Amino acid sequence: MKKFRYLVVFLILFGACNEKVIEKPEDLIAREKMVDILFDLALINAGKAIDPNVMEENQIEPMSYVYARHGIDSAQFVKSDLYYAAIPSEYEVIYTLLEERLEAERLRLDEERVQKAKIDTTGYDVPEKVRKDIME
Repeated sequence: MKKFRYLVVFLILFGACNEKVIEKPEDLIAREKMVDILFDLALINAGKAIDPNVMEENQIEPMSYVYARHGIDSAQFVKSDLYYAAIPSEYEVIYTLLEERLEAERLRLDEERVQKAKIDTTGYDVPEKVRKDIME
């Protein structure tokens, strides 16, 4: 009888975890596009961390730029983000894809930096300090 109770409690909890808390928005942003949007936001945040004034100096409002680039509006983004956040397994997939994409971009940039350093050191007068900075 105890096993039956545990089974019932488990099934209730399991069913509650899969319950949709938020209804799917009509204008839901597709998973792949959401990854693209979050990727752009991550790059913007990284840029702001390096030079906080660069956006202001170039008169760029980051969120407006992202919305225009992806053809969405703030309400659509917020509704889609809330919907995905309400489904932890889906949200995890999105952020795993984002992490993989960011890592791939980091590796691409590292390789580009190494190739640039090789080209610069094959006959052009590049100061040693610059070569060290490029290789780091």
